[in-house]
Amino acid sequence: MPFIETGFEGMKIYEAKVFEDSRGYFMESYNKALFANEGDIDAIFVQDNRSMSHKGVVRGLHFQIGEAAQAKLVSVIHGEVIDVVVDCRKTSATFGQSYAIVLNAQNKRQLFIPRGFAHGFIVMQDHTEFSYKCDNFYSKENERGISILDPFLDIDIPLPKDEIIMSDKDRELTNFGEAQDFLYFR
Repeated sequence: MPFIETGFEGMKIYEAKVFEDSRGYFMESYNKALFANEGDIDAIFVQDNRSMSHKGVVRGLHFQIGEAAQAKLVSVIHGEVIDVVVDCRKTSATFGQSYAIVLNAQNKRQLFIPRGFAHGFIVMQDHTEFSYKCDNFYSKENERGISILDPFLDIDIPLPKDEIIMSDKDRELTNFGEAQDFLYFR
């Protein structure tokens, strides 16, 4: 089975079968029937995004609230990240817990993140291309975030502090404890 459980309800790692030879490789990165039948994932993706970042960039933790909430299927096309999520579903057994996974061009793993999770990543190689499919359109007015640097979340960022590159917007995000009033209700 190409899906691996993470211990967080609804969140799964997808490991596609890779066909590799002297010419390169081929893999099926998404198949709606496979995701629905074997992965129990019924998301209908409506938007694909891609970003390129340099080593040391830290993005997130971002999410959208209300009807604009998004499920995502994330992967790395080139380079490597430590992908990080925090469960913001107040009724979840893993509420407030974080999960991290290495995604890179070599392992070709993908992470399905259901609605109700804050998401971010730590870039570990220059020129890393990150790709994500979303099941809802971006909504600026419903965008929220939690600081990836929040000591409560205890997220390991294996970079020296002076090498971390963050946007001003991400540096100003609130801590998890201060975000309780806009976290996801399920």
